[in-house]
Amino acid sequence: RLALGWACWKTYLGRPEADAVRCGVLMVLGNALRLNDRPEEALPLFEASLALEQRYWSHDEENILTAQSNLASCLADLGRLDEALVLHR
Repeated sequence: RLALGWACWKTYLGRPEADAVRCGVLMVLGNALRLNDRPEEALPLFEASLALEQRYWSHDEENILTAQSNLASCLADLGRLDEALVLHR
């Protein structure tokens, strides 16, 4: 999974920041890192993904909730439970 996540990122890195596929790839790589016990590396990707969703697709509640959930899960993995709980609410 991790190799696939990095391959996706390298493929879509050159796209504009507002490209939906590029934003989705941030989540793919973040999830791959998190599932490989590397949540500290996944955290900035989830933070960036949420920020981009809020900036460019603020009308897409489902994607924003997904990005918040991914970030909250990563924070929980890092023991930052108070911050995770705020996002889950």
